Amino acid sequence: MTDIKKNLQSVNERIRIAAEKSNRNYDNITLVAVTKTFDYSLIKEAISLGIKNVGETKIQETEKKRKELGELSNKVKWHMIGHLQTNKVRDAVEIFDIIHSMDRMKIARKVSDKCVELKKIMPILVQVNLTNDKFGIKPEETLEFVNEIKKLDGIEVEGLMTIAPYVESEETRPYFKQLKELVLICKLKHLSMGMSNDFEVAIEEGATMVRIGTAIFGERKNG
Repeated sequence: MTDIKKNLQSVNERIRIAAEKSNRNYDNITLVAVTKTFDYSLIKEAISLGIKNVGETKIQETEKKRKELGELSNKVKWHMIGHLQTNKVRDAVEIFDIIHSMDRMKIARKVSDKCVELKKIMPILVQVNLTNDKFGIKPEETLEFVNEIKKLDGIEVEGLMTIAPYVESEETRPYFKQLKELVLICKLKHLSMGMSNDFEVAIEEGATMVRIGTAIFGERKNG
């Protein structure tokens, strides 16, 4: 059985050490606990242990978990870290507090329209494709895209996000360095990068948000 308390203590300590190593403030790094495919009871336990940010990838799964958690679901921020489909935008704006994966103007406009309707401001991170993945903005197009969606009402562009290749942690460093350079060019404050296998390197390179699932909850049985 997974010892979430022990795992969470370990992850937080590793974040603290990585922050110190790079002369950064531990308090400036947000741990997003990635709970996709995990039962709501594990999320409930994580919240009781101090988790304040939860990452999910699917609308229907998130809706179900929020319903199961009841009022407790309002005690954390819900991060949309998966690919956002056009027909899911309205639901996403209603149930998430921040979107990490913006990569299309069509989606950005729909998010803007829904936010205006709800009188809501949605923090947005732009997903950058550094690995020839099928999702994300090309690095050379990032600044232009950021400047365009900044003009839309109802959204606040706060940073960039990327998914590094699943390789040895040290081999991810060039990708994180590249995203840090881009965030400076775009004059944004947040860098969402680093997962269970590479978050320490990401922090050393400037990550302000790390998305960690298996290091806290154990291996997923599916998804």
